[in-house]
Formats: sequence, C-alpha cells, structure tokens
Amino acid sequence: MNAVWRTIRSYILWQHERGTLHYDVMVTLILIFIFASPYWINYNDKPAPRGLHQTDVIVAPDAQGGLLYEISGAAISPGDEVSVREQLLRVIEPISGGVSIVRYEAASDPKGKVQSYRVWVKRK
Repeated sequence: MNAVWRTIRSYILWQHERGTLHYDVMVTLILIFIFASPYWINYNDKPAPRGLHQTDVIVAPDAQGGLLYEISGAAISPGDEVSVREQLLRVIEPISGGVSIVRYEAASDPKGKVQSYRVWVKRK
C-alpha cells in the first residue's frame, strides 16, 4: 500500500522523466481530463450573445475616395432633411467613426415607400 501512495505522490509532484511509462500515464490522464471534463463539468464558458446591428448596411468605396453606404429604409424614420441626416449619421458612425455626409438619396418603390438610402460620406 505504501508503494501506491508513493506512486501517486510522484505523479502529483511530477517526478518522472520523459519517455517513461509513468510520464506517459500522467500525460494521458491530463489529456483525458481536458477533453472529457466538459461533458461532466459545466464551466459556464459560452460566448455572450452579441446583438446584431439593427440595420442592414452595405459599405463600398466610391470613385472620389469616400465611402458609399446603402442603408435599409426601415432603419430611418421619415422626417425633414435634418432629422434624416442625423439618423443616417447614427447608423454610420458606429461602423466607420467620424464622418460627414456629402449627400444622400432615397430609393423608393413604385408606391413611394422608401426602401433604402444611398449615402456618400467623407472621413473627417
């Protein structure tokens, strides 16, 4: 019985040389623990759910060296030009930082409902 405790103590203190049977047993036990323990132990290591951006935004470079954004019309509530520009900036700035809107145009369906906005911006 004393020999068993001595062997367990040598495993805990990692006293065996590489290439020996006891070394291989220790490494095998460690690998079994690493790969099998998630089935029995809940580590609570799931990634936090990320809220996707509420709008569909497509970004492309334009010919003048700026950026062209296409933003879904559902993301912008209708209003005067100033409020529409502010809403467009609120959607664009988290994506690309400080920008200024050069111009924008609304793409409407045949009924007149705005489907999307095309926005040309320059970085500040």
